[in-house]
Amino acid sequence: MQMIIASRLVDGRVVFMDAEAGWPASIDDGVVLDTEEETERLLVVAEKAVQNCEIVDPYPIEVVVENGERRPAEVREAIRAFGPSVRTDQLVESE
Repeated sequence: MQMIIASRLVDGRVVFMDAEAGWPASIDDGVVLDTEEETERLLVVAEKAVQNCEIVDPYPIEVVVENGERRPAEVREAIRAFGPSVRTDQLVESE
């Protein structure tokens, strides 16, 4: 399974293509694609969003759906989807 991920041009936020060719910021709102044909078709639609200066760098990512929850299969994409990998609760405050 795949999803199409990109960066929103106006603010650089990571976004996911939804079923209506919109670009929500939550992976839960993006459309999961089951076939390579669907992915290729929506990449063409994504390129139109690039031309309209809505997004940059759209590309497909592999996703895993477990118990209704979506998560990227690769670490890099998980960081992009869910935020930094640094745990701020472990920082030591300087005096």
